[in-house]
Amino acid sequence: MPIKLPSNLPAYDVLTREGVMVMPADAAEKQDIRPMKIGLLNLMPKKIQTENQFARLIGATPLQIELQLIRMSEHQTRNTAAEHMEEFYLPFQEVKDQKFDGLIITGAPIEHMPFEDVTYWDELKEVMDWTQTNVHMTFGVCWGGMAMINHFHGVNKHILDAKAFGCFRHMNLAPQSPYLRGFSDEFVIPVSRWTEMKQAEIDAAPGLKTLLGSTEAGPCLVEDPDHRALYIFNHFEYDSGTLKEEYDRDVEAGTPINVPMNYYPGDDPAKQPQNRWRSHAHLLYGNWISEMYLTTPYDMEQIGRSITDLRK
Repeated sequence: MPIKLPSNLPAYDVLTREGVMVMPADAAEKQDIRPMKIGLLNLMPKKIQTENQFARLIGATPLQIELQLIRMSEHQTRNTAAEHMEEFYLPFQEVKDQKFDGLIITGAPIEHMPFEDVTYWDELKEVMDWTQTNVHMTFGVCWGGMAMINHFHGVNKHILDAKAFGCFRHMNLAPQSPYLRGFSDEFVIPVSRWTEMKQAEIDAAPGLKTLLGSTEAGPCLVEDPDHRALYIFNHFEYDSGTLKEEYDRDVEAGTPINVPMNYYPGDDPAKQPQNRWRSHAHLLYGNWISEMYLTTPYDMEQIGRSITDLRK
């Protein structure tokens, strides 16, 4: 089954050209099934690029997915046309009475700021608490994952001396996890952040389990069963050229930045980077949606109960 998107959303044409099954809303409504309803709380400045990246991953499963784009209610983006935001996004305050099978909270380029200094932090705390009653499973990505693990467990983020930037080798630490079905023992993941979470502090928080980690980049994917959540601090969703765009931007701006590690062939920025994480990205998000499908109630009003209760 395809992902359900408005036919005039830019991601519709992008995914169609890539061969991802996409269905306009009027056609999807004719199918006698309940689609999986997933929200994307998009905190990234380049909204359309981020929409494409996540729609590509969640639209690659056999299930029909209904994607709802969500924004913070008061925060106004300066990098995406107001017309696009008005047409395709709903503010959180307008969706908080709804139920969702899944919610993705993206990263945001505000890593250096203390959480409480973020202008929309109070509303984001409301969102995170709301997931416990209105969302079956939540996926926090990069800063979004750091915000969630801090809010629910008090685990702090720490500023790095230098930006972790490149493709870092990671290890599969929990091969038995349903979220890691089909994963290799080792693989690379794009990393782009100025902060880190420390494994010892994650280990000290009751109930958390690290599923993916790196000797160079630290913990990557953490499971939080009590909050029906996954937290990932790196970027499986990145396109092949995303790190290149970030590198070129910083070079042009005169910002000190190292060549992204293990990204360009021979570490030569003149060469075309190759994507070596795409298959694992699809595996992870496909496994997340599969586990969501297997455990979410058909009656969406039952969403918010624990996975253990729903399996009884």
